[in-house]
Amino acid sequence: MTELISIKDSSQHVDQEVKMHVWLTDKRSSGKIMFLQLRDGTAFFQGVVLKNNVSEEVFEAAKNLHQEASMYITGKIHRDERSKFGYEIQISDIEVISNNEGYPIGNKEHGVDFLLDNRHLWLRSRRPFAIMQIRNTMFKATVEFFEKEGFIKFDAPIFMHSAPEGTTQLFHVEYFNNDAYLSQSGQLYGEAGAMAYGKIFTFGPTFRAEESKGRRHMTEFWMMEPEMAWMHQDESLDIQERYLAYMVKKVLENNEYELKLLGRDPEKLRPTTEGNFTRLSYDDAIKMLQDAGRDIKWGDDFGAPDEGYISEQFDRPVFIMNYPTSIKPFYMKKNPDNPKEYLCADVIAPEGYGEIFGGSEREGNYDILKQQIEDAGLNLDDYQWYLDLRKFGGVPHSGFGMGFERTIAWVCHLDHIREAIPFPRLINRMQP
Repeated sequence: MTELISIKDSSQHVDQEVKMHVWLTDKRSSGKIMFLQLRDGTAFFQGVVLKNNVSEEVFEAAKNLHQEASMYITGKIHRDERSKFGYEIQISDIEVISNNEGYPIGNKEHGVDFLLDNRHLWLRSRRPFAIMQIRNTMFKATVEFFEKEGFIKFDAPIFMHSAPEGTTQLFHVEYFNNDAYLSQSGQLYGEAGAMAYGKIFTFGPTFRAEESKGRRHMTEFWMMEPEMAWMHQDESLDIQERYLAYMVKKVLENNEYELKLLGRDPEKLRPTTEGNFTRLSYDDAIKMLQDAGRDIKWGDDFGAPDEGYISEQFDRPVFIMNYPTSIKPFYMKKNPDNPKEYLCADVIAPEGYGEIFGGSEREGNYDILKQQIEDAGLNLDDYQWYLDLRKFGGVPHSGFGMGFERTIAWVCHLDHIREAIPFPRLINRMQP
């Protein structure tokens, strides 16, 4: 019986007859030869149908196939050094399952709005295929890394009644006659987990009530947020560096084919795998921008052009450390050497992709944190449970958050962050 295999396993079956279930992405004819571009969810490659080597029925079936026709094919695997994949199949038999005309995404240039409106079908194309395969590698690498480091996965709620960073960007919902919000971060709940289990990470969807217009922002996105008891900021930076180096290394090891499909130069990513990220103070970053002639002063937050300029000075991610308290959230610990600063850091990705991580040492003192909550204008009652974490067995602790889609956008060198999420919700697709 002919073995049923996936396209990705072709290298193990050279010169063997195999069977596959595939979809047609494109085709062309050269007289007595049909060239079928095929996919099966694991890879893309070419099938060749020679008229003189198959029955008339098989050749006619190949000739009448429409884009996205589904079928079983039988044939022999051959090497193909000309393709990015490296193999092709010489087809001897075709069993058509579905073959309808009118597939809306043709093999021509389409605008991003059209493609996002048809995201349910665009996912089948080479570019989103490559992005999702790399996304999957990064997800697996995340779980592997934190398990090796002694963390456990800890799930934070999607509905929340208090906000880590204020309520101005939260989606308000009515929750059984009470006010609630869609989560903008799992951090506060992650801190509760850290006080119970030492080292945890949350990884799930989060929401911001902001339009998904630019390269950097999403209405819905995924956050990976570790929280670590008994840990100071410098130790947290060490973990962030090791994690990012590990994840990018896994992409280079496992996704060479997908990087080729995207036209992504892997050598641009290789320095990240070596670690040794520069730790640049906020003060020095401001001076760097001022020396470059930019209109910025101490106390200003960095915009995308500022982060882009800084990132261009380095061949790997860079930490920017100790921001002013006026531009960061209430839960951070103040720098003992300068109370106008928090002990915090952002990771800025190379090539102009901006912030991908943000973290800090958390304020562990009950009275200080209570005052910072009040100073932020937040309802103290909403945060009493959060204060309990300091009241009962509080310890020094730190954490950070990674914007998953932002990081994918940098690794894949994407033009728009919306490409990095499998299926943006309707509100994202409707943004101009």
